[in-house]
Amino acid sequence: MMIGIYIAALLLGYLFGSIPFGLILTRFAGTQDLRSIGSGNIGATNVLRTGRKGLAAATLLLDALKGTAAVIIASSFGGAEAAMLAALGAFLGHLFPVWLKFKGGKGVAVYIGVLIGLFWPAAIVFCLLWLATAFTARYSSLSALVAAFITPIFLWWFGHPALASLFAVLTLLLFYMHRENIKRLQAGTESRIGEKK
Repeated sequence: MMIGIYIAALLLGYLFGSIPFGLILTRFAGTQDLRSIGSGNIGATNVLRTGRKGLAAATLLLDALKGTAAVIIASSFGGAEAAMLAALGAFLGHLFPVWLKFKGGKGVAVYIGVLIGLFWPAAIVFCLLWLATAFTARYSSLSALVAAFITPIFLWWFGHPALASLFAVLTLLLFYMHRENIKRLQAGTESRIGEKK
């Protein structure tokens, strides 16, 4: 019985996570195909490259909330373990949506969203770390990487080993999705926040 619930939670999370809000919003707004510009992914950072800050903010919010919603719904019918599986599913759904040939976003917004659903103080820590790094270094990608690196440590330190293990996995996936950004950071060619090309 519980195995069925866990599978349902994972699938629920994947379906929620795979909703491509960035692509949906930009299509309704009449901009060019999001996958044909910038990095080609469907996240808020690429939506911002259309020049539509409002759409980018809406994408960020909706991508976060789809993760939060998946976690809360799964928790309501399957408890904490189901909620964590839904979080994993939502993250994987956003990164590898079946509807878009498994090419999705990089996962930062969904990472925050599932954190909100599972342990909201860690989401606040993530956002504060992102802001502090962004203010000092002015690299969006580096800010996400630093915040994601610290998050599992924070969760473990505050007595949540299961969540720490889950977010260690999500952090590894997030680093993988940012592999090109990491190369550019190492080469000194990564774009800074607010930089005009």
